[in-house]
Amino acid sequence: MGRGRVQLKRIENKINRQVTFSKRRAGLLKKANEISVLCDADVAVIVFSSRGKLTEYASNSSMKGVIQRYERYSSFGTESDRTSLELNESGCLESRKLQTMADDLHINIRHMMGEDLDTLTTKQLEQIEQQLEDALQRIRSRKTQVMSDKIAALQKELHLRDTNMAHGNLQQQSSPFFLPIPFSSTGPQFGICQNREVGSEDESRGPPPGRTNSILPHWMLPRQQ
Repeated sequence: MGRGRVQLKRIENKINRQVTFSKRRAGLLKKANEISVLCDADVAVIVFSSRGKLTEYASNSSMKGVIQRYERYSSFGTESDRTSLELNESGCLESRKLQTMADDLHINIRHMMGEDLDTLTTKQLEQIEQQLEDALQRIRSRKTQVMSDKIAALQKELHLRDTNMAHGNLQQQSSPFFLPIPFSSTGPQFGICQNREVGSEDESRGPPPGRTNSILPHWMLPRQQ
């Protein structure tokens, strides 16, 4: 058979009443702590025993802070005023949480910089060391990628420049105004004797019949009389 329901009435036996009070008080404080942790709620418990002994419990903040909050809340008569107070207190709570997060980040940054390491354990130091090694590996990988991109861009630019120069030389060689002129150790040879005087008999007669200049084009050769 299951346990029967206990009838709620004052326990007449003094010893039994004290034992029950101790057990129920411990259970009440346990439940208050559970609802505070699970639901992120501010809970305050005040218990006076039959002998006048005080037992109190306050989650997160102090008992004084919870009581002051209760007094501020109870002083507002309308529901809208209470809602405004709740929103204000919620904003203050979020602000405190953000401030706590900012402080933690500041401490972590100082640890990463090698400062304030005296209070850290060996496990915490190993975690910081691993984080620094991972960060250094990512930085080196990014540096290698940036250098590779710069080298590839420079090689592409040089290849484009060489291609343009080769294309320009090819166009210059294929131009009809470009005529190769042979050179010798004694100077350029144009097919005309440079030692002859101007107006000499050989020059006036022109080139011998059947002899053509293989260097100069036909329109540059002297006409035969």
